[in-house]
Amino acid sequence: MRTERNLTRRLDRVFARLDREPERPAHIDVPVMSRHRVVLFSATLAFYLAIVWAVVTTSWLVRLDWQVMFFRPYQQWPQIHAFLDYYVVLGQRGPTAVMVAAWLGWRSWRQHTLRPLLTLATSLLLLNATVGAAKYGMGRLGPHYATVIGSNEMGLGGDIFPSGHTANAVVTWGILAYLASTPRARRWLSALSAITSLGVGLTTVYLGTHWLSDVLLGWAAGLLILLALPWFEPLIAKTETRLFDLRDRWRVRRSRPVPEPAAPLAPVLLKAPRGAEAEQSAPAREPVSSTRASRGLAHLAPGPHTARSERSPVTPAGSRRPPGGDRAPRGTSQPAARPLTGG
Repeated sequence: MRTERNLTRRLDRVFARLDREPERPAHIDVPVMSRHRVVLFSATLAFYLAIVWAVVTTSWLVRLDWQVMFFRPYQQWPQIHAFLDYYVVLGQRGPTAVMVAAWLGWRSWRQHTLRPLLTLATSLLLLNATVGAAKYGMGRLGPHYATVIGSNEMGLGGDIFPSGHTANAVVTWGILAYLASTPRARRWLSALSAITSLGVGLTTVYLGTHWLSDVLLGWAAGLLILLALPWFEPLIAKTETRLFDLRDRWRVRRSRPVPEPAAPLAPVLLKAPRGAEAEQSAPAREPVSSTRASRGLAHLAPGPHTARSERSPVTPAGSRRPPGGDRAPRGTSQPAARPLTGG
């Protein structure tokens, strides 16, 4: 019962700590390119060039590669072959990048900073550029495809020098130590990443997919990338600032209210002056043409004027009225008709 209660209390504390929204970390010291780091970088670069020179000149290192290949470790210890087939996945770029990116993404979300993800992206970009260029530039064949015993197998179209699994293990797991927030965590993670990358490199030699010199050059290539990361910290900080600025602008645009369409304005009647009101109230007079004016003045001419009803219609056959002017015009009294009498 006590054990269950203690476990419940611990889980409650963990979830309560996760529920808190932490501030953006300001106390974490960003690594700088110190003199000690410059010395380590120079020594590692010299070791890298020495390995390349030893392989190119077919020195004792190439003879050691052939001796290890003929030893065939996978035949000497077959009982660990199944385990090492899975262990070597810790050096594959796809699975390891997904696992580390998931952890760093959660950390970035909790701490309100993009630095962990941007640092991982920068290191993987440098890894692809440097190791990929070296692989295809030197074109060395692996042990399973070797053609001449004792040769360095350089320039034959291969892509195994340096070892990509080894360099990827150094960078991917070493980035966790590089981004550690405390010195103690950095020491523990550095030791853990070194053991992991060492085991991945030796596993590739055990499986016969890489020469021993490939693994040595892979360790040096990965370590060079980790040591050079402080040179890229200003660029990472600028990129993070720009991304946050873009996010803030997007939020402002999204929260901005959409303007509603303006209602149509009612017509406004303007009061005209009094004189203008009188002019507007009076009906507009039509302009009188010259022909109408001449017709209107015709009735003013002197002479008798007869009504239209009193005029006799004019037809081609002539007038239909009987001749004579005994018919009185309308509106006048007519003499009574005389009765007809026989006689």
